[in-house]
Amino acid sequence: MVNKLQVGVLALQGDFAEHIEMLSNFNVDVHKIKNKSQLEKLDGLIIPGGESTTIKKLIDRYDFENAIKEKINQGMSLWGTCAGLICIANKLTEKDPMPMGIIDVEVSRNWFGRQVDSFETNIEFKGIEENIKAVFIRAPIVTKVKNNVEILSKLTDGTIVAVKQDKILGTSFHPEISGSSKVHEFFINLTSS
Repeated sequence: MVNKLQVGVLALQGDFAEHIEMLSNFNVDVHKIKNKSQLEKLDGLIIPGGESTTIKKLIDRYDFENAIKEKINQGMSLWGTCAGLICIANKLTEKDPMPMGIIDVEVSRNWFGRQVDSFETNIEFKGIEENIKAVFIRAPIVTKVKNNVEILSKLTDGTIVAVKQDKILGTSFHPEISGSSKVHEFFINLTSS
């Protein structure tokens, strides 16, 4: 019998419940992660959208950063969505919060404006056959990538909204509320590779 993948969602703040619900559609064991000792059993971790400054403060307060980096070095996959992407970036165009420097990209926060400027659009996503619906809520964008980072999706104006570096995935948008589990499936496949 093959062991199920162990996938966690960082449940400090933000829309972790929606990710957990989406992951329940797959043959994986899903874990709500509230302390760093729970990372030990994981094959993959999602840092959800929410308020990036708050999420990063809680990551620091509960001493998650080094534990996450250590697990990545051991082969764990990681996916940051929206605020999660901000937290895992190498650099931000703004001063705060201090990102963890996990994926070699520069990110700009709240690129599209305030909450009232949120929108949905269909996008192409490399590795997913059909277009997917992407929901952008006070979303960041990727402004710069290093050569080791693969661009998975751009808006029609060329704005980068999804990237991958090894087993690290970052998306500007919120796949967990789109009604489609295609990006979660992509992450699970990345985790199992």
